[in-house]
Amino acid sequence: MLENALSNKNKSFDYKDLTKELEKNLSSLQQKIRAEKLPVIILLEGWGASGKGTLISDMIKMLDPRFFKVHSTMPATESERRYPMMKRYWENIPEYGAISVLDRSWYQELAIAKMEEGITDEEYANRIGSVNTFERQLSDDGYLVIKFFLHISRKEQKKRFLKLKEDSATKWRVTELDKKRHKNYDAYYRQFDDMLAKTNTPHCPWRIIDTTDRGFTRFQVFNILVSQIANAVNSDNSEPRVIEETAHHFELSPCPKLADVKLDNKVLQPSKYYDELKKNQKELARLHGKIYKKKIPVILLFEGWDAAGKGGAIKRVSYALDPRGYEAVPIAAPDKRELNHHYLWRFWNNLPKSGHITIFDRSWYGRVMVERLEGFTSPERCAMAYREINEFEEELVREGAIVLKFWMQIDKDEQLRRFTDRQNTPEKQWKITDEDWRNREKWDEYETAVDEMLMKTSTKNAPWNIIEANNKLYARIKVMNIIIDSITEYIKNSGK
Repeated sequence: MLENALSNKNKSFDYKDLTKELEKNLSSLQQKIRAEKLPVIILLEGWGASGKGTLISDMIKMLDPRFFKVHSTMPATESERRYPMMKRYWENIPEYGAISVLDRSWYQELAIAKMEEGITDEEYANRIGSVNTFERQLSDDGYLVIKFFLHISRKEQKKRFLKLKEDSATKWRVTELDKKRHKNYDAYYRQFDDMLAKTNTPHCPWRIIDTTDRGFTRFQVFNILVSQIANAVNSDNSEPRVIEETAHHFELSPCPKLADVKLDNKVLQPSKYYDELKKNQKELARLHGKIYKKKIPVILLFEGWDAAGKGGAIKRVSYALDPRGYEAVPIAAPDKRELNHHYLWRFWNNLPKSGHITIFDRSWYGRVMVERLEGFTSPERCAMAYREINEFEEELVREGAIVLKFWMQIDKDEQLRRFTDRQNTPEKQWKITDEDWRNREKWDEYETAVDEMLMKTSTKNAPWNIIEANNKLYARIKVMNIIIDSITEYIKNSGK
């Protein structure tokens, strides 16, 4: 992709007036971005001394500073390395109607890491996949991602480095790493070219800019920004979006329909329950110490019918854990700030670091249940969620996490009994709401949605565990046994 990039220039043409007009247009377009709630990411990558800082300064002069942020991407800190690679980039995506300008980005984890960190070909390919998935998910959610790669020749880079070094005020900007990269320009060129080709997608294409002539550079960049943003804010979004369901296949693990789950005879007597509980909590405490030492993150996710016993199971598990090494995250309806981001944003923000456990009381599966059935999200976005969720969980597993998903299953009669008990017991009345009764009226619709969810998202890497929960004691012990067996098996197979 870089081969012909340096030939597209015209130094004889005066672009100043045209560029000034484009700058004014960019300023006015920011108001349309706010009005249309269009989130925009402007990303600049490229060679050292190619002019990223100057271009960013020129851009932001035209913008209202209340509605944009500039992020300079530095190498990941030791703390950041304890999370999945993409977490810190998900954290910084803009709210709907705002702009993020990135001085370098997630692309530092690709070509640069391949050249300087010695990541394997397999890891490089995985990271390419993670980046392409991330950008496609943002695009599907309405984000506009504009990617620039600023290109200069080896000769031009050397010339700029020499000029910077001549001035005592700027010579510090030419680092030893810059010198190393310049010396190995050809090798970096090949790696950049490979990265650009593999991440040049229809939804997020690269714009390779020849920055030899600064006036021409500014014209090209502002022209692309104005045209892309204008097209986005003026586009007709009434047409249904194409859903790429066949673009990625996930290996699925068979899961029964809820109606076929046998709840009879799944009972545990109290005397046996307390013996099992004590034994399992002791083993969980031991395993928690192991995963902490081995830096294995664990994600426990609980879904199920209202009053199915999620809270009780979570309590018995958490009693066994060191409180410094786990967090229980209750998921309610998204607040205003969460609604202003991609729906997965709040879940990326709550992931555990290596060696820790996060327990989700409800989760990202709300997108294909309550949001779908209550009409909170468009049907096409709900349909896209199955693939997005599988991609999310696949990435967590690939990054070394244990992901365990539990569906707490009770029948309709048992739910009614528990609702009635809560309503008639003063200290339990806070647990029952009008919304619980409304959801109960839609039992059949929810069951259909859950069956589809189980069928499409029970993958080999993150299968669903259906817990027969008419008997709370049986359900709690089954959950704990699955957690113990899964962590034990993972440690055994991973060789950690």
